[in-house]
Amino acid sequence: MLIPWFNLAMLFISGALFAGFYIPSLMPAKLAEKRGPNAWKLCERFRTIGTIFMVIQLFTMFLWLWFPVPQLAWLIFFNPWIGYAIAFIIFFSTLPIVYKGLKESGDEAKTPSTKTKMFGGIYNYIRHPQTLGEMSWYFVLVFVVNSLFLLVYTFIFILIYLPIMIYVEEKDLIRRFGDEYCEYQQRTGALFPKLKKRNDSN
Repeated sequence: MLIPWFNLAMLFISGALFAGFYIPSLMPAKLAEKRGPNAWKLCERFRTIGTIFMVIQLFTMFLWLWFPVPQLAWLIFFNPWIGYAIAFIIFFSTLPIVYKGLKESGDEAKTPSTKTKMFGGIYNYIRHPQTLGEMSWYFVLVFVVNSLFLLVYTFIFILIYLPIMIYVEEKDLIRRFGDEYCEYQQRTGALFPKLKKRNDSN
């Protein structure tokens, strides 16, 4: 049966294309040095295309429920309800983080702009709340599908994609906001809040 193998191929292709389009969308200031003001609109298009491929990637993971490759059809749990429970906890614990991140980043989440100011709110605690939530949702899907192969795939994908994405985006944000962003990096965690150091003088 060719459908499982086609779905597996689409999983890898869509994941690569998602990263390939989304990461360049995070560097409008750098691209503007070469392409001028049109770079900002180009990054918006890249971001839209990248998001489409991310949806396709997630959809192929969901299809694994019905079309697993037989040689890779390994279960995480013998009782799927354990996976459902974990997925439920992850989803509803990260949903407010994504909501706050989207709300407080405004149009910048979709349309990078020279008029954007540095964000507040949840961004005072972590620099990438949307990324934290969205990457967590990959694991929600993994536990719903109950696939050990997809769990390994997701770990590898995130371990490769996430550091590159954060590095590229923050290099561009330093171009846009300068020392203000550098200071923000020092006091704020990328994905988790920084523990405040005790002031020994008090």
